[in-house]
Amino acid sequence: MLPKNARLTNSNEFSRATKSGLRVSTQNFIGYLYLNNNENPTRAGIIVSKNVGGSVVRHLISRKVRHILTAELNHLPAHSLLIIRALNGAAKAKSQEEISLIISKLVKKSLEVAK
Repeated sequence: MLPKNARLTNSNEFSRATKSGLRVSTQNFIGYLYLNNNENPTRAGIIVSKNVGGSVVRHLISRKVRHILTAELNHLPAHSLLIIRALNGAAKAKSQEEISLIISKLVKKSLEVAK
């Protein structure tokens, strides 16, 4: 479970991250990373639409992704916003590998942008 202060809940911040953030995608997930300059801690959010599957499938994916994000949150730049969007094949995906790959690529991109 993500700590309460690490959860992204504001719709404006979701919009900002998905529209203005760095983007990396795999076959089953898309990751967005928005580099913030404020004092808020690094936060993460998950988007799983109804196109992915029924309620049980969506909640299963959300739990898997949330569990992975809890472990990966420390690798992100300070004060950033991370969003993981599940695509249609996410239910059968190897979530751990894909999300770890997305996060490592996003961190690498953010370091290039910061230079």
